[in-house]
Amino acid sequence: MTAPGLLDLLRHALGPHLLIAPVLLPLLTAGLLLLIDERRHRIKLGLGLLALLGNAAVALALMAQAKAGAPGAGAVGVYLASNWEAPFGIVLVLDRLSALMLVVAAVVAPLALLFAAARWHRAGAHFHVLFQVQLMGVNGAFLTGDLFNLFVFFEVMLAASYGLLLHGSGPTRVKAGLHYLTINLVASSLFLVGASMVYGVTGTLNMADLAQRIPQIAVGDRPLFHAGCAVLAVAFLAKAAMWPLNFWLVPAYAGAGAPSAAVFALLTKVGIYVLLRLSTLLFSAGAGDSAGFGATWLLWGGVATLAFGAVGLLASQRPARLAGHAVIVSSGTLMAMLSLGRPSVTAGALYYLPVSTFAVAAFFLIAELMDRSRLPDPQALRAPEDEEDQLPFALADQELDDAVNLDEDEAPLIGRPMPGATALLGLTFIVVTLLVAGLPPLAGFVGKLAMLQALMQAPDAVDGLLLGLVLVSGLCALIALSRSGIRFFWSPVDRAAPTLKVAEFVPIALLLGACVLLTLRGEAVLRYARQTAQALYAPAGYVDAVLAARPRPTATNAERLGVPWPPAAAPAAGEGAR
Repeated sequence: MTAPGLLDLLRHALGPHLLIAPVLLPLLTAGLLLLIDERRHRIKLGLGLLALLGNAAVALALMAQAKAGAPGAGAVGVYLASNWEAPFGIVLVLDRLSALMLVVAAVVAPLALLFAAARWHRAGAHFHVLFQVQLMGVNGAFLTGDLFNLFVFFEVMLAASYGLLLHGSGPTRVKAGLHYLTINLVASSLFLVGASMVYGVTGTLNMADLAQRIPQIAVGDRPLFHAGCAVLAVAFLAKAAMWPLNFWLVPAYAGAGAPSAAVFALLTKVGIYVLLRLSTLLFSAGAGDSAGFGATWLLWGGVATLAFGAVGLLASQRPARLAGHAVIVSSGTLMAMLSLGRPSVTAGALYYLPVSTFAVAAFFLIAELMDRSRLPDPQALRAPEDEEDQLPFALADQELDDAVNLDEDEAPLIGRPMPGATALLGLTFIVVTLLVAGLPPLAGFVGKLAMLQALMQAPDAVDGLLLGLVLVSGLCALIALSRSGIRFFWSPVDRAAPTLKVAEFVPIALLLGACVLLTLRGEAVLRYARQTAQALYAPAGYVDAVLAARPRPTATNAERLGVPWPPAAAPAAGEGAR
């Protein structure tokens, strides 16, 4: 059966409940894994990978569902989890944007877990449980249609990230974890304060209902509403790594285990997603005096973040810290571009978002292997003898042939062989450098080019500044990563080749392969991004779909809904309708 056939089968099997599957599947898997003894690593790993593959299939099916309907809007799916209509009940909403984010998370999560299969999943307790809970929080944040449940999924996501950051112990992780915990607890408190202020003014936290009520807010209440939104935004901006709220990010991400750091690359995109969702839904052109609220702050905050990340790249030496600053550069670029509120620029940013996420996730995995090989005793990290068959390349340096040319000091002039593991690692590092710097011919260049072309359609001073900053940040990334690559791969340092297991190399190759696929399918992906941007800046379809959704009649709500209960029996075959 073909892949589209499998997705159609999945959609028909789950029906309307497909929309809640990205939340329930990792939640139920986490509960099951919690019942399995910690010593049964392989069973837990197998179940975890199977669940993540199922989540990927569900995400693709939901994307196919979101693409249906009008070309410029797509279909908006609504799931009334409590069987109460909006804005009173819990609602999950699927549109093109949330479907895109679900697919991005569904790609990164199983590959990070596969990388962890080499060693990290055995470094502490409950790794697999925390990993599934983390994914549940991320998926829920992308699907929820109200601010209160956004806070719930936000906290679920953060609670799991605390454990994943500390996984493997060590003083570096503990120190970074305390800073990470403190800033996120403060952000969560601000989230509650801001949401309370918004509810006090509008009487609702449902996003679609807010979009309808904001234009009707009294003039005297609007400053209080704006203050609540500003407080609320601080929580998202801290997670999206806006300067100066991003001081915690590089130490935390660089100190975390590689699989955890790869998943953490998704967390900043949760902040970006929420900023884009709320800005286009609540502060659209139809929001009255609140239209465009906070766009200027987001613009200059994005500019400062982009500049800070570029300087941080030049100032960093360790690969993991370079990857952390690459996250900041990506977030700064997205914030600055999305603040302009132009569909053409937003479309380029939506193409750039998955590319940068996959590239940075792969960078964190590569950084783990690079850092490991520089340890004083790399032989201590060699795999046990029964795992040697998992190593596709020899670990020892190759012997020089007698015919090698020597220079005046009798040192090899040419022909010094490079171990296969080092060569493969070097090739993946080159690909990551091209993606992070935005150089042709890969998708990083396509995404930046799409944004820059949109900026040049009607340029002004701000557009010129953004254009220059994007180009300069790419140059800084190229210099910093080239310098790091030269130091690691070409410096004459006597050290053993890195240990490279199949389970560690395959996830890196697949993440970079996804970026190559985005390059080859660039036209189709850009078309999807343009249609997504058009739908975002015409939020009436989203609002109408949510507020028009009606619960299924039951014995307890039939009278309230004004429908007869019990429902009339369907006519028997051949009788016809009466």
